[in-house]
Amino acid sequence: MIERRILLVEDEPGLVFTLTDLLLSEGYTVTHAGDYASALAAIRSGGFDAIILDLMLPGGSGLDALREMRSRGDGVPVLVLTARSSVPERVVGLKAGADDYLGKPFDSEELLARVEALVRRTKAGAGGVGGERRVIRFGDVEIDRDRAEARKAGEPMQLTVQEFRLLVFLAEHPGKTMPRNRLLEEAWGYAGAAASRTVDMHVSSLRQKIGDDPAKPRWIVTVRGFGYRFEAEA
Repeated sequence: MIERRILLVEDEPGLVFTLTDLLLSEGYTVTHAGDYASALAAIRSGGFDAIILDLMLPGGSGLDALREMRSRGDGVPVLVLTARSSVPERVVGLKAGADDYLGKPFDSEELLARVEALVRRTKAGAGGVGGERRVIRFGDVEIDRDRAEARKAGEPMQLTVQEFRLLVFLAEHPGKTMPRNRLLEEAWGYAGAAASRTVDMHVSSLRQKIGDDPAKPRWIVTVRGFGYRFEAEA
């Protein structure tokens, strides 16, 4: 069996026990960090397939740890698990580099489904979206699926795993309008109307990174009431 390693960053003892037991029962190997310093040390040590990250930690903010790892180009998928689940706080977390967001209290089955989706994407490789085309180019952006990276004007772009998968999937289907639930299935591995806002936030972040004007997007076009369409370069 392939080992699946999870880093659990959480300071509440009862929740640590519950989550650890839940993840172990599903065959995951769990490493726990209960404060900011130990979380940062564990993240830097690497070797994890996914990270469950609380934002309110003794000694610091989980957001700072998230920003630090993304600034180093660490693309390990992160599920933010926190009581701070308002829309503005979700936006901040996603912009900092979170791949998914789940508020407390949460449903155990939903958490396991989201973690499984993140780990499956990691094991499959970020460039594993279907299709034979390995390099996609538009404007001054180049998506290299074999290297699982994107470049703009020759410089590497700092994309999360989900942003990369979302961009690849859209770019591989030019001219086709994709509903949000389909994008959730392809980039996150699950579907759900309640999570459609997650797609909107990631699209907004992608537009900024590829230089797409949100007021008049050239590449990722919004189809109101339905989803998004990628417009290939003429």
